[in-house]
Amino acid sequence: MPRMLDVSDEVRAEIGNEEADRLLAGENAPGSYDCTSCRTPGDSGQERTSTVLFIGEETAVLAFAHATCLPSQVVQVTEDQLRGAVKSITGDRVDPEPERVAPEQAVLGVTSGLVLIAGELHPALVVEPTGPIVRPGATGSGDDFLPLLIEQGFMPASELAEVPPVLHGWSVLLAMGQLHAVLQPGPNGGQPVAWWQAHQPLQVTEGWRAAANKHQQVLMFAAPVGSIGRQPREDLLRGALDKAAANGQLVAAALPLAGT
Repeated sequence: MPRMLDVSDEVRAEIGNEEADRLLAGENAPGSYDCTSCRTPGDSGQERTSTVLFIGEETAVLAFAHATCLPSQVVQVTEDQLRGAVKSITGDRVDPEPERVAPEQAVLGVTSGLVLIAGELHPALVVEPTGPIVRPGATGSGDDFLPLLIEQGFMPASELAEVPPVLHGWSVLLAMGQLHAVLQPGPNGGQPVAWWQAHQPLQVTEGWRAAANKHQQVLMFAAPVGSIGRQPREDLLRGALDKAAANGQLVAAALPLAGT
């Protein structure tokens, strides 16, 4: 039975025309599946479904998503992430590990939580380095983390009274129901590259994932080292965000979900 599958040109190029045609004919495509983004059930015989190909250094995994959650695309991941993705598909638990970020070789703490703004819950990522971020090439010992982000388009936030503006070109990759990366525009308008990438895909709560799929965007807040800290509860996290904003130590932006 033919399936309502979307197979993008880049996915077709990777898997080959023969395999793509078999998928579209329903020979190799599953009828029912768990969406690789929102993790809720889907049916490729009843609703438009995207093929999402995760490619590591040596192996690849083909997954399926509601077309309303993710477009058909190829996602480059590390072998560790791919192993985590396979565990996610098969239902095994994946424990998140500390994650590192490439720019300036700094270590970033990334916390997910729901933030209430104007009476509505929004999914948020809070980013705080473990040490000062120095501008590349600088010889001083200052902290340029917020100025660097402002130069990229993030806006200073003096309070959390309204949703920050959308920062086009940046995005959050939420796939297999887990958080994979924050992407920024590639050089010279090329393909997006990872600004931050999880060492292993990070678990998020069902409420966070549902809010992300509802809004199709994630709010990212960033503060310099020592401003937020690791908060065990969302109400404490909100309090720390409000304090950082009042002290002029917070920048923010709304980032679309990856695939836009």
